[in-house]
Amino acid sequence: MSSKRGAVFDWDGVIINSAAHHEESWTRLARELDKPLPDGHFKRGFGMKNEVIFPNILHWTSDPVEIRIYSLRKEAIYREIVVEKGVKPLPGVESWLKNLRAENIPCVVASSTHLENITTTLEVLGFENYFAAIVSAEDVKKGKPDPEVFLTAAKKIGAEPAQSVVFEDALVGISAGKAAGMKVVAVATTEPKDKLAHADWVVDQLDELSIAQLWPE
Repeated sequence: MSSKRGAVFDWDGVIINSAAHHEESWTRLARELDKPLPDGHFKRGFGMKNEVIFPNILHWTSDPVEIRIYSLRKEAIYREIVVEKGVKPLPGVESWLKNLRAENIPCVVASSTHLENITTTLEVLGFENYFAAIVSAEDVKKGKPDPEVFLTAAKKIGAEPAQSVVFEDALVGISAGKAAGMKVVAVATTEPKDKLAHADWVVDQLDELSIAQLWPE
């Protein structure tokens, strides 16, 4: 059974809390491009791909070339901010990853975050050996709440969706996990617990969980 199990992790708000870093990167990008930021844009776009945010949330452009240029610049600014301000794992993350490794449950990152953002931060954290694979924004065509990112991630580590558990903090991510046919743990880092009640489990931090709780024999 262990070879079919899988732990599928969203990135921002689950492994790290980089919300402030990302929000600042949008602010700096808007200033750099002399573009307006609509009220509440960050909350509405949270967990979505940049390709959706630029035309549908910010309404800056619908031109694919401009969207790509803006997106690459936004992520470069984000990485600059990470270097400036540093980043730490969320409480309970490392001990939970150690538990999963001890039980030979493969872990995979499945995020709308760009690959370079993830790999750079993994190196800073020293977490490279905890994850067998990464599925990032570059690997999927459809963003959450579409389940593509999670199904792709499970396939990469040889896990069955029904035996996979998604770890998420965003509402669109919970919906994507459910659509993938996976159980979902919601971490209350960006939303209050009452808004996360449609997940299978809701926790404040990951080390509240046990392997037996998520994968009962």
